Amino acid sequence: MIRLLHIEFIKLWNNRASKVLIFSYFILILGMALISMIKIDRPPIVFNIADQGIFNFPYIWHMNTWIASWLKLFFAIVIVSMTANEYSNKTIKQNLIDGLSKKEFILSKFLMVVSFSILSTIFVFLVSLVLGLLYSDFNEISIIFSDLQYFLGYFVKLIGFFSMCLFLGILVKRSAFALGFLILWWAVFENLIIRFTSWKLFDKEASDTIISILPLEAMSNLIIEPISKFKAVKSISSQLGTDFSRDYEVHWYTVIIVLIWTAIFMYSSYALLKKRDL
Repeated sequence: MIRLLHIEFIKLWNNRASKVLIFSYFILILGMALISMIKIDRPPIVFNIADQGIFNFPYIWHMNTWIASWLKLFFAIVIVSMTANEYSNKTIKQNLIDGLSKKEFILSKFLMVVSFSILSTIFVFLVSLVLGLLYSDFNEISIIFSDLQYFLGYFVKLIGFFSMCLFLGILVKRSAFALGFLILWWAVFENLIIRFTSWKLFDKEASDTIISILPLEAMSNLIIEPISKFKAVKSISSQLGTDFSRDYEVHWYTVIIVLIWTAIFMYSSYALLKKRDL
């Protein structure tokens, strides 16, 4: 496995565009720390975002994993472009000639996906921990290390999403088309065709269940937006007489659904590669 992972990182290191995207990704995550510097000190308006509670433990775990999950597109572009380059540069054919089996080729890609996911999860955790220790009003150990479930949700979400991108890269063999297909799947298939059809054919509960098992929807449900937890939002909702609260838990069944989709995407990638004449 180490050999396969080493091969992938050599390819990655020799690709300038991939290095730029990866460094940009981590720089943007570090940019979450810049939010703490937002201050307005012009009386009578005095506002410091760090005083609003968004860096409080354990809320910061939820907020930062949700924000960071939106940045996963940077890694997605890397994975799709690297997979597409395997075909355009004929490196996949050369790897197979050199003795790498198709199963090992897919395994090397999956190991890269897992490595990216682990590295990103650890990095988001460390950035969040430092911000929390600096600005949180609650520093008890029991509070600091509560609600770490969001990192499980974040990790599984990345693996599922990157596995889907890997499958699309192998299926389409062109990075731009693969990313376009991903957007098309989300906008047209999941959010238009399936959602509209299920609303027409089933009641709301059955429709919501069908929609929740779709791949991108299931990944989205792993980490529900935390903004409605915000003090200001709660205050506004109470004044308007509405309820913005959601079910914020990372549910085991959503994790299972995403892991099943991950297995489907990886097996489909292998089956497609095995069947295809290179």
